[in-house]
Amino acid sequence: MFTAAHVEQLRAQVPGIQILVHPECPMDVVDRADVIGSTSKIIRQVEEAPPGAKWAIGTELHLVNRLKHEHPEQEIHFLSPIVCMCATMYRIDLAHLCWSLENLSAGTPVNVIRVDDETARWALVALERMLAVK
Repeated sequence: MFTAAHVEQLRAQVPGIQILVHPECPMDVVDRADVIGSTSKIIRQVEEAPPGAKWAIGTELHLVNRLKHEHPEQEIHFLSPIVCMCATMYRIDLAHLCWSLENLSAGTPVNVIRVDDETARWALVALERMLAVK
């Protein structure tokens, strides 16, 4: 969804803007960013920024809009001129969690993702590392 051209366009249009992107963006976008980080890092970066800071953020649109609403003292832009609604991120809410858990409890799991053993092993390592962070 995000391109190097979007980065260059915003830099040309908004003097002093900083590019803040999620590491899942394309590498040419990540390479041009000022700050790269997880969702929590993106939130923290904006929360800790001084009034008047200017950001172009490359991540899910709802998060960018929430940050824009919570920090009117800053100038916050969505990195892409094309609106990208991340359908799967948008469904991470209590209603969908409840639905998944109820189906799991009933023995009819939904949205099951299967991967090869090697991928599963490394995914578990990543999850354990994330859970270990304090």
